Amino acid sequence: MREPELTTLCYIEDGDKYLMLNRNTGKEDSNAGKWLGIGGHFEFGESPEDCVRREVMEETGLTVSELKFRGIVTFVTDDGLWEYMHLFTAKAHEGQLPVCDEGSLEWVEKKRIPSLPLWEGDHIFLKLLADGAPFFSLKLCYRDLRLSEVALNGAPFPLPAPAGGCND
Repeated sequence: MREPELTTLCYIEDGDKYLMLNRNTGKEDSNAGKWLGIGGHFEFGESPEDCVRREVMEETGLTVSELKFRGIVTFVTDDGLWEYMHLFTAKAHEGQLPVCDEGSLEWVEKKRIPSLPLWEGDHIFLKLLADGAPFFSLKLCYRDLRLSEVALNGAPFPLPAPAGGCND
């Protein structure tokens, strides 16, 4: 088992749109072909807020001035990944979008996002964000790249999922 990874993810709002990253660079990574918010890994000594501000600046050239810490998402996979993702939204931003070496940046209407290629668990936390859920803890377990178990605030989340759990 690997050490846990610490990451951030931010959905920057502009009216009825979120800034999304389409991981379409052709690089081989687990997110290739998916649409994601903006974020990345912590550097030594960073708080979640420090990390998300730095990652947003590096990936988008934007400065966010209003951050809201919305929740922690725990990812567990059958290949040994264990990640704590600190989830944020931001409403204010300044700057110009650059060309991003991690994919294409695009302002996407929120109502269109569910039709994009997303990780299965992203649909769950995006719905929680849309519904204005208070700070939450969401656990998402993946087996063979498919969502296999979900818990919200420590309780099983009542969604149909493939058989198998985190510890099988």
